[in-house]
Amino acid sequence: MVLCIDVGNTQIFGGVFSGKELVLQFRKTSRQQFSSDEIGIFLRSALSENKIDPDSVKDISICSVVPDLNHSLRSGCLKYFDAEPFFLKPGVKTGLKIKYRNPLEVGADRIANAIAAMHLFPNKNLIVVDFGTATTFCVISKSKEYLGGIILPGLKISMEALENRTAQLPKVEIKEIEDVIGRSTVESIQSGLYHGQVGMVREIKSKIIKEAFADEDPIVIGTGGFARLFETAKLFNLINQTLVLEGLYYAYMMNGKPEKEN
Repeated sequence: MVLCIDVGNTQIFGGVFSGKELVLQFRKTSRQQFSSDEIGIFLRSALSENKIDPDSVKDISICSVVPDLNHSLRSGCLKYFDAEPFFLKPGVKTGLKIKYRNPLEVGADRIANAIAAMHLFPNKNLIVVDFGTATTFCVISKSKEYLGGIILPGLKISMEALENRTAQLPKVEIKEIEDVIGRSTVESIQSGLYHGQVGMVREIKSKIIKEAFADEDPIVIGTGGFARLFETAKLFNLINQTLVLEGLYYAYMMNGKPEKEN
């Protein structure tokens, strides 16, 4: 079995693959400091509680946007799984031609999303919209070029900014709102958060298609923790909330089992 771990600024999102089948998903609130023991014990507990034998995990694939945790992640995997983890990072095989001016700047989670999208829809122009801590767009051409993307504040960041930087605006539940015009402060904030993201996605998607794909419609994939919120908004061809885990699995398969370092 292959354990795949996406370490983000807000959450650790993990999953276990048996062959190509994703048989388990789990999440944990992320923070800047974890010891190797905390990580290892959490991972083994998450598997055991879901009736998966931790000792059946022989391979581990990781993408992390929190560099300070990488040493603890590696040490925890070695100590608790006796496995040298594969890290999706610059220099490994991805199947993509990265067109960023500095390819080192592209987040590993965004590359994982792109790898999975490319495997799901080979030889297609693609846009991946990820609703996480940040809302990000990844643009991939049918010739396997990672053309670049867009990064904006995510829904939760936007809500927290309103709450923390104003005297009277409350924290609200992030939810789909049908009416644009709110009739209370809470409804007005919810409308702004929801319809603001919908309008932003539509406008940016339109500009990407004109700029990158000469008005040829791409496949648009929604992913990330808030993606299902926009299920009825008709923004995407499909929603796949496990895209990053699938990308980690494919990246691991492309690169082979890493050897343990001394």
